[in-house]
Amino acid sequence: MNEKPTSPSRRDFLQRSGAAGAAALLPVGVAMAGQRGEPDKPMMQGVPLLHAHDSKLRSQAFYLLPTGAVTPRGWLRRQLEIQAAGLGGHLDETWPDVGPDSGWLGGKGESWERGPYFLDGLVPLAWQLDSDELKAKAQRFLDWTLDHPWPNGMFGPRSNNDWWPRMVMLKVLTQYHELTGDPRVIALMQRYFAYQLKTLPQRPLRDWGRMRWPDELLSVLWLYRRTGDPDLLKLAALLKQQGFDWQAMFADFTFTHKVDPKALKAKAHGGDVFMEDIGLRVHGVNNGMAIKASPVWWLVSGQAADRAAVHHQLAMLDRYHGEPNGMFSCDEHLAGRSPSQGTELCTVVETMFSLETALAILGDAALADRLETIAYNALPGTFSDDMWAHQYDQQSNQVECSLHRRPWTTNGPESNLFGLDPHFGCCTANFHQGWPKLTSSLWMASADDGLAAAVYAPCHVETVVRGVPVRVDESTDYPFRSEIRIHVEPRQALRFPLSLRVPGWAKHASIRVNGEAVTVAKAGQFTRIDRHWQPGDVIEARFEAEVERVPGFNDSVSFRHGALVFSLPIDEAWVKWRRRGLTSDWQIYPASRWNYGVPADAKVQVSHQPVGPTPFARSQPPVTLQVAAHPVPAWKAEEGAADPVPKAPKAAGDEPAVMLTLIPYAAAKLRITALPVLGAGTVSDKDTRHVDAVT
Repeated sequence: MNEKPTSPSRRDFLQRSGAAGAAALLPVGVAMAGQRGEPDKPMMQGVPLLHAHDSKLRSQAFYLLPTGAVTPRGWLRRQLEIQAAGLGGHLDETWPDVGPDSGWLGGKGESWERGPYFLDGLVPLAWQLDSDELKAKAQRFLDWTLDHPWPNGMFGPRSNNDWWPRMVMLKVLTQYHELTGDPRVIALMQRYFAYQLKTLPQRPLRDWGRMRWPDELLSVLWLYRRTGDPDLLKLAALLKQQGFDWQAMFADFTFTHKVDPKALKAKAHGGDVFMEDIGLRVHGVNNGMAIKASPVWWLVSGQAADRAAVHHQLAMLDRYHGEPNGMFSCDEHLAGRSPSQGTELCTVVETMFSLETALAILGDAALADRLETIAYNALPGTFSDDMWAHQYDQQSNQVECSLHRRPWTTNGPESNLFGLDPHFGCCTANFHQGWPKLTSSLWMASADDGLAAAVYAPCHVETVVRGVPVRVDESTDYPFRSEIRIHVEPRQALRFPLSLRVPGWAKHASIRVNGEAVTVAKAGQFTRIDRHWQPGDVIEARFEAEVERVPGFNDSVSFRHGALVFSLPIDEAWVKWRRRGLTSDWQIYPASRWNYGVPADAKVQVSHQPVGPTPFARSQPPVTLQVAAHPVPAWKAEEGAADPVPKAPKAAGDEPAVMLTLIPYAAAKLRITALPVLGAGTVSDKDTRHVDAVT
């Protein structure tokens, strides 16, 4: 993710950072981290812990339920089990960077961001699957971190004193505390934040920490809601003051084209104090993390501009760098709109987390729509089906995964291989958070003391509403199907509001409670049902979609049906490049034609098949589309990458039209997602023949 920092390099930074010098101890009376006592009471709903301390923070629309309150069912559980059976559950057994010599276990190995990244997904995954084996793996890292604080309040490996990796570990610790109530977490965070408040004026945020300050702000506000310590709001203000101003950058957004690598060496003023490297501003992962910056700061500021900024930020990324899979290009840096450009996996999971955070704060259904697009397309689309291999960069138009330089801005030839740590290992450590954090975000507590179904997938919820334990079971094959069935089980009859999101793409929506229809909000809003809920009440929702033609780069078109994006799959020849411990690195070569165009008025048919044991597998796609197309022989590939989509190309005059079968984006590892729209008068009148593109 941060593989090519330009100021400074990772190696240079780690060599000169060293262990922090001794600093003044905290005042007497602050509990020492590592003291074990009775666990704090785990939080079972977001709202009750907001206490009076929260009066200085703005009220959110929704609040994420504590980690562990939502657990997966159905196809989602199978997907998490696939992750646990693959690299997600075995990375420490095959990759030294999170192995037994990790600096986050007291060893001399990698001691920066990779241990915390790994845990940021391993901790929720372990508890969501209730896996004793995975819990034990996570506990080793957690115990070492909590039991080995520095005397001055710092924590983590002594080989560096960088603020950035600790921002990630703080997110890990907040999840762990919500799961277990371990009192060591609060004690460590109190000491660390007190140390940081004293130290930041002399040793301010820099480099990655300066760009990613909102990640720490989340943890600071998390602790403030539990303690009410006013110094935490002072620390929040200091982080904002020293952090990069993302809102200002997007207010005057000048990065409107693919970044020129030569420009990354230039320097630009980032304020009166800092000389800011342009490379950090246009770094894809920094931008993905920054999507949550303004919403999170709005909790403190209350300024309307902070609340609205996220939509402008997303609009700028879409307009100049948007891709058909819901993401923006970044390979490594912002790369324009061509679907042959890549998107880094770290950016995918960090953008998801930013959207989950912003959705909870703002309650805007459009953020959930985007989150689902990314989660159900870009996330699984960059993994092998068994999740033993992943890409660093994925492409919407991906015709070959091989050792070529390709059109990347700054990445290397391994970038779109499938493997253990292609190009650079940050994504190997960081991808784990994608599915588990999505699971945690499916249901949320609402500010009106109720519940909200924010994102749809099969799951089970256990929480407390207005002092009464409530269970919710959601049964669905969404996004592969449009029907959702929800069982509501309060321990006793209870009145509270329950809100369900109506997706923005829904052409028709119906919601029934115990068979009785309720008034449904418009698409892109939440339907609020306020009633006395009885044990055994059943909600049935149906959101009907039509095939949507989405315009793209060079007047190309991609096809969507509900939350799913569809692609033309290219026959895949997988070639093992090298063995990598428990897994391997793979190249994939195309074995079928891919250069087709579609008429402007092409009709599309939808077919449904059963959802298989591997939800996003090519071998059994749950939904397919059929569309007539024509060969475009002038559209070629170079260096293993498809040329940019041609604008209004001519079809081959001597070849018949074919009927293509499109499958979900994630199921096709080689694919064409953005198809050129044929120029007027170029369509052949010959009979259409069918091409079975599913193997």
